[in-house]
Amino acid sequence: MPQILVVTDSVDTSGGTVVYRERISIADLSSDHFSGQLVERVGWAVGDASNLERESRHLRHIKAHGGTGDRGVSAAA
Repeated sequence: MPQILVVTDSVDTSGGTVVYRERISIADLSSDHFSGQLVERVGWAVGDASNLERESRHLRHIKAHGGTGDRGVSAAA
């Protein structure tokens, strides 16, 4: 059965993260209600994947520059 995947991009060889996976049939798409709900679910997954990619870039930047990733919070606080 065909499936829809939303996968994060990966800048290294580790591959992306599957954020969303759904198997669908052509018959599912004949329903306007199902189609609308599917688009909504895919939209949420794309947002989640975008957030994961942004967080991953941020962490790589921190590691590359020797930071701790605490965003300015001191240990004494």
